[in-house]
Amino acid sequence: MRTRTLGDGLQVSAVGFGAMVLSPGMYGEVDEERGLAALDHAMRAGATFVDTADAYGGGTNEELVGRAIAGRRGEVVVATKFGLNLPEAVEGHAFPVGYGFGELAVNAEPGNVRRYLEASLRRLGTDRVDLYYPHFPDPLVPIEDTVAAVAELVGEGLVGHVGLSNVTPGQLERAARVHPIAAVQVEWSLWNRGAERELLPAARRLGAGLVAWGPLGNGFLAGDVEVGEDDFRRHAPRFQGENLARNRDRFAPLRRVAEEAGVTPAQLALAWLLARDGRAVPIPGSRTPAHIDENLGAAAVALDAETLARVDEASAAVEAAGGTLL
Repeated sequence: MRTRTLGDGLQVSAVGFGAMVLSPGMYGEVDEERGLAALDHAMRAGATFVDTADAYGGGTNEELVGRAIAGRRGEVVVATKFGLNLPEAVEGHAFPVGYGFGELAVNAEPGNVRRYLEASLRRLGTDRVDLYYPHFPDPLVPIEDTVAAVAELVGEGLVGHVGLSNVTPGQLERAARVHPIAAVQVEWSLWNRGAERELLPAARRLGAGLVAWGPLGNGFLAGDVEVGEDDFRRHAPRFQGENLARNRDRFAPLRRVAEEAGVTPAQLALAWLLARDGRAVPIPGSRTPAHIDENLGAAAVALDAETLARVDEASAAVEAAGGTLL
């Protein structure tokens, strides 16, 4: 697996692994054995940049990652996020989101950041987190204050690099005045290219990398999706009724481009994203070795200029029906 350098000198595998899919209730049921097998396969295949969060499975996702990296900690870059898994007596600050969730509650007050990290370190079974993000900006807390609290942990060696997640370009600008930002995690794919308008230029200017969550459109861009009862996508407008049918029609040309390029639709989507910027790193997640290998194979795909132009033409003018997370 090739590597890429995000911001602040952080080197990671060119394609990472998003562990969220290994939490029950995200893409249906999954047991621990299958989750550990998926993580083990991904890391052996070269996806040594593993992304999790304290909110996934109420902390159980971090515990799963911790078991998977035991004995190989020096080989893995571990990223996790904080602020949504609220301890007792910590008040959540509500903010609206899409995807059918309505709203979430976050608390990124500086006084809670160390507490979040200590809990994550216990679950991960490690003494440091390589990349630490506030999961969402807190609507009642200046982003500078949250970042300053994470920067203190960097100074103590408990955190390697500071990241941001789901922020605006203005929030990135303000945070970067406090501490170098290694990466901004953002939804970015062929069915949501909003990050390219303002966030990507700001990240380039400030030297931050972009970590793309949902790079396969929550599985949509990889092929036909089946959404079961215990799957958060069941409540996502993009995957419902007329929206899903409309999205299939809108993005059908991309499948033809993939076929003519000799790659799978998933590989086309990931290789396109890798070609957009040298500091862009997608973090697709999957439960099956075959799909993991397919995704990681995108790092070796070099799309020619004509193919990239066709992908841009087919995707730039359309947006996924059903809205986005933010």
